[in-house]
Amino acid sequence: MNPYQQKWLDILHKANLKDWEITPLGDDIHITMPHVTDLKVIRDNLPTIIAQLSLDMDEPKQPLKLFIKNGYEEFEYTIH
Repeated sequence: MNPYQQKWLDILHKANLKDWEITPLGDDIHITMPHVTDLKVIRDNLPTIIAQLSLDMDEPKQPLKLFIKNGYEEFEYTIH
């Protein structure tokens, strides 16, 4: 696990996102949300949320994929 991935895992776990399973997946992150989660809302707001959460990161940035699913559908988002 690289430091950038570990930092994101720490941030996501500290957010206490109820019933979200957040786990490393190789050099990426897999997120499973409750099946009632509207992934369109997540997908539409994710760039803004990622930008806000990454403001105080000191680790060297590298591409990191988030694999996000809710049991019915899934999507992939790459942090650059």
